[in-house]
Amino acid sequence: MTAPAPLSADAGIELEIGGMTCASCANRIERKLNKLDGVTASVNYATEKAKVTVPADYDPALLVAEVEKTGYTAALPKPPSSTTAESADGESEEADPELTSLRQRLIGSIVLTVPVIAMSMIPALQFTYWQWASLTLAAPVIVWAGWPFHKAAWTNLKHGTATMDTLVSMGTSAAFLWSLYALFLGHAGMPGMKHPFEFALARSDGAGNIYLEAAAGVTMFILAGRYFEKRSKRQAGAALRALLDLGAKEVSVLRDGAEVKIPTSELAAGDDFVVRPGEKIATDGTVVSGTSAVDASMLTGESVPVEVGEGDPVTGATVNAGGRLVVRATRVGSDTQLAQMAKLVEDAQSGKAAVQRLADRISGVFVPIVIAIALVALAAWLISGAGVSAALTAAVAVLVIACPCALGLATPTALLVGTGRGAQLGILIKGPEVLESTRKVDTVVLDKTGTVTTGKMTLVEAIAEPGTDRAELLRLAGALEDASEHPIAQAIAKGAVQEVGQLPTPEDFANVAGKGVQGVVDGHAVLVGRESLLADWSQHLSPDVAAAKAAAEAEGKTVVAAGWDGQARGILVVADTVKPTSAEAIQGLKGLGLTPVLLTGDNEAVAKRIAAEVGIDQVIAEVLPKDKVDVVARLQGQGKVVAMVGDGVNDAPALAQADLGLAMGTGTDVAIEASDITLVRGDLRAAVDAIRLSRRTLGTIKANLFWAFAYNVAAIPVAALGMLNPMLAGAAMAFSSVFVVGNSLRLRGFRSIVPVRAR
Repeated sequence: MTAPAPLSADAGIELEIGGMTCASCANRIERKLNKLDGVTASVNYATEKAKVTVPADYDPALLVAEVEKTGYTAALPKPPSSTTAESADGESEEADPELTSLRQRLIGSIVLTVPVIAMSMIPALQFTYWQWASLTLAAPVIVWAGWPFHKAAWTNLKHGTATMDTLVSMGTSAAFLWSLYALFLGHAGMPGMKHPFEFALARSDGAGNIYLEAAAGVTMFILAGRYFEKRSKRQAGAALRALLDLGAKEVSVLRDGAEVKIPTSELAAGDDFVVRPGEKIATDGTVVSGTSAVDASMLTGESVPVEVGEGDPVTGATVNAGGRLVVRATRVGSDTQLAQMAKLVEDAQSGKAAVQRLADRISGVFVPIVIAIALVALAAWLISGAGVSAALTAAVAVLVIACPCALGLATPTALLVGTGRGAQLGILIKGPEVLESTRKVDTVVLDKTGTVTTGKMTLVEAIAEPGTDRAELLRLAGALEDASEHPIAQAIAKGAVQEVGQLPTPEDFANVAGKGVQGVVDGHAVLVGRESLLADWSQHLSPDVAAAKAAAEAEGKTVVAAGWDGQARGILVVADTVKPTSAEAIQGLKGLGLTPVLLTGDNEAVAKRIAAEVGIDQVIAEVLPKDKVDVVARLQGQGKVVAMVGDGVNDAPALAQADLGLAMGTGTDVAIEASDITLVRGDLRAAVDAIRLSRRTLGTIKANLFWAFAYNVAAIPVAALGMLNPMLAGAAMAFSSVFVVGNSLRLRGFRSIVPVRAR
């Protein structure tokens, strides 16, 4: 591999960090990097990335070396190449060595640990040499499967800190080493040794006690929790891959008057390319010839397709909904709007605050206290003259009982039940870090198109001229529009079919560029389109209908005029309609103490009309994708904890920037990947349920963590007095685990605000 060249100018660089197990790891790496001359670094535990600003001519390899000296791994970003899009699609699931290692250790520990726990807890299974069989099975679990904990604990020790890894390593090592002592030097290795099923407290020298099941069980359960957390975190980069997938893979370029198919990556600025109806526009450019309607809603948030003609700009990844276009490429590769949005998502994700795991925060205080108690017990027993063996028994017992296996179950079980219940209700929660954001959220920013509204154009009104039958207006205009591919035309045709039934087939259908359509329906010469199209044929709307048209347009609705046989016959009003459940959802959000804000790329008139309809007081309209990120960041700068609900590509950067991102599952993959919670149903009331369920699940996790420690804390005095027998240690482990699982199962009773019939 070629060594990376030094950077030639002041620049930012991103490193992929491996080996972090908690937020304190990220803080440690950040401190180390910031000590280097001229280097400013920010390390994010949640995304496992470091953003570093370095001076000119700085060798990036020095950053990697510094991270590796701290005990972690670092990798420089891969150089861009023409295979980027291909690799994003085909190799997005390439093996993650850390995740693969965790999975292998977890599977191995489950296979080996279950028999050890069974033999230790059930006297009937304790055959003559069962203790040696337990040692044979448990040793690989404690040493090999638990190696990530021991390695992290050693790293923590070198830096004078303590985390959950320290607690796990300390407890399992103490249990394992004491078991080895009891087996080889004590009398636990004698043929026929039993762990009798009794809970009597009695002092002993500990030489007949082994704690292999406690050590192996703790390792197995905590590995399970770590594996599922790691797997969910790996999705952090999926939003960027989904963005790359949005673009067209091939493009028809005009070369010497002929169309030639080439990969989009080979397209150069200045090339002319063809876009047929229904195809994605390959890159940002300017229309050279042709007219069409372009559906840019997923990029801009505009629900109405944009009419384009010669000289108009178009954006890559938008969809040509009308006629054939020839476009001249103006920006390609990393300069396109799509690529810039990918950068916005990446920056927003990297800027999120590092997640502080609750277990680590508690462990940071708990570990020093446990060590102090163990040392006090050791000293007290030695001073009392009870002997070294009894003193060591008491000290080791304190360390063993302080390592609760329920700690490894506290978060995963609550998440498993909570997310499982959420899935039943159409709510997909991505990981434990998501839940911490929901507790403090006070502001909910809502995208309009596709979130509060249906995101589809719908015929909402038909106003006929005096003397014209409304049904006839719908029938003739709807028939002509049914022959058009334009999204507005299709909305009118669909609405007409719903009201008047089957439509006749038009004859002599023709498109009038930029104005509308004309044709013959049932012997009538029909015109449908802009008012100017009718004016060209001396057909004019009456004052009352013209006033109704102006009023509808003032509300942001789209109005199409229709006429036949030499007269204007009426207007058809099309708009993006509010979802029937949105108003109820807004009231639900307010009931949770949240302030809803409507944020949209649509025009202000449309936004205010929609907001008034659903009960939202704050409206921010006519914003571009980058502006959405800025709005969310500005609210956060004001001290707000912001949740964002959206569904389009244009929402992805804001979803990533927000403290809590909720994506409508009916939206784009990019929005879903950039979010923290996905609402499968596309019903905004699910956002209310999602926040309620997340808060409830977080509360359950906290209760689990408390009891995971409480059971064991209660047993510490017993251990310090030298009265901890193996069955009591096993019982403490079992009872705390049963309580944690039972408490988590209570989440199955969570009820949605959505009536059962609606689901």
